[in-house]
Amino acid sequence: MVANFESVQQLGKEQLEAVSAAAAAVTKGWQSIAAETTDYSKKSFEKSRLLAEKLVTVKKIDEAFALQSDYAKSAYEDFVAQATKLGEMYASIAKEVFKPMESVTKTFTAAE
Repeated sequence: MVANFESVQQLGKEQLEAVSAAAAAVTKGWQSIAAETTDYSKKSFEKSRLLAEKLVTVKKIDEAFALQSDYAKSAYEDFVAQATKLGEMYASIAKEVFKPMESVTKTFTAAE
């Protein structure tokens, strides 16, 4: 009975450690995503500001359309790249979160 209690206690300790490691991975991942999103927002705002400055100095409507078209293309490409990067970051978080859980699952199934 004592040996059984000790194995249950050890399993509980391993589960707690796994949950703590998973929580730390989530926190670190969200911080990385927040920093990346902030950086992207700053760059996007700066590009918009530069476009506005250029549009103010334009003399012909064709130039304005060309500037706007180039900006739209660039903004779309930046957005797709950012979305891809964030998707990879979310996938990385998921992998990191489930790593500690795998060891507990293996231990739990081995104990049965």
